[in-house]
Amino acid sequence: DSQLNTDMKISKGFKKYFANTSWLFLGRSVRMAVAFFVGVYVARYLGPENYGLMSYAGSFVGLFAIIATLGLSAIVIRELVVGTQKRDSLLGTAFILKLLGALLTIGMIAVSILFTSNDSFTNLLIYIIAFAILFQSFHVIDFYFKAKVLSKYVVIVNICVLIISSALNIFLIYIEAPLIYFVIVLSVNSFILLVGLVIIYYKQKLNIFSWKFDKALSGRLLKDSWPVILVGFMASIHLKIDQVIIKELMGNEAVGNYAVAVKLSEVWYFIPSIIATSLFPAVINAKKNSKDTYYRKLQKLYDLMALLAVLIAIPVSFFASDIIQILFGSKFNQASQVLVIHIWSGMAYFVGIITIIWLTAENLQKYLIYTNLLGIILNISLNIIFIPLYGIVAAAFTTLVSYLGIVIIAPLFIPKIRITVKMIFLSYLRIFFTLYQIIKDPKKFIITA
Repeated sequence: DSQLNTDMKISKGFKKYFANTSWLFLGRSVRMAVAFFVGVYVARYLGPENYGLMSYAGSFVGLFAIIATLGLSAIVIRELVVGTQKRDSLLGTAFILKLLGALLTIGMIAVSILFTSNDSFTNLLIYIIAFAILFQSFHVIDFYFKAKVLSKYVVIVNICVLIISSALNIFLIYIEAPLIYFVIVLSVNSFILLVGLVIIYYKQKLNIFSWKFDKALSGRLLKDSWPVILVGFMASIHLKIDQVIIKELMGNEAVGNYAVAVKLSEVWYFIPSIIATSLFPAVINAKKNSKDTYYRKLQKLYDLMALLAVLIAIPVSFFASDIIQILFGSKFNQASQVLVIHIWSGMAYFVGIITIIWLTAENLQKYLIYTNLLGIILNISLNIIFIPLYGIVAAAFTTLVSYLGIVIIAPLFIPKIRITVKMIFLSYLRIFFTLYQIIKDPKKFIITA
């Protein structure tokens, strides 16, 4: 009877996490698909010059926007899962911290603009996008639903926001609106999402006015999250600095072509994020129960991410030129060369997400500082050296190299996290050995399968 009850609990837990993952995957898939094709429509309408300017403004804000999150997501979810803190105190404290972080971020953006060569219109676009950071303070509601494995409610809200956003963008194209209105829609989306999150929170018979700020708790949260804040800032620089450098060295049109390729390459990044976010509570629970089970689950996650990355990279790299031509047209032809290289960065990004989960579970987030620092050094230095020589293709190659630096090279020199490199290598060795066997004797593989 005891074993039966245990099996039933395990089965129930699996169904719960599977359902939650399914909702996340379905919601993000729908969002990404619709947003992607609407984004393609917008890019074709705006052209490389205007689309490049909008991408640059978004990237400039993105350099600092991560600071507003204060790295609280995984920390707050962890605390809600283990139940060591009261819900209202935890959410209220996180909300105030994120609000203060948003104000700090906007201030940093305002100061940084003074050191650019931007014209007044470009700066206006940056400020419009930056204003939306204030609304993201309410994303603490999302933390609650993720911790309780109830992501379907957030998924529904996000789909509603997507429908409204897509309709607005299509309407703007129909009336041939100027660029600034497309940028305004970005801020409007954040406000609508805020309203939706508050509504579903109330639907759970919970009240945001019950939130309380706990000064002592805020100190503990920041103590745990400061490495994540710093790492997040580094990650933002790593992800966004290339478009900022391209704009300064080559202009808006080059940014537009590069941004299109990056959009196609990174459109797949929602997959590891969904799996990681949904299974994070399960990994934490496995760590409490069994070390062997804990590491088996991690290895399986690494294997899954590695397989997905390879399955995506191979066909996209082969058909990059056709994909660009069909979706964006001949104006964006330069983007195909970038896509062929940039898509392979996913091999490092996908498994890197699992590494972050492991480091968070082990409370070793501080080591992300060293790994991301190497990535930034590689990214900025190689971009400055090679973009003037080889253009936007160099930026794509630099991204690939810097990702490898973060996930593989840096951890090799840090004993406490070196195990992640072993698991990553094991995952890719299995995949490429299987591919080799298929290429060597496809008939034998088919018969065996």
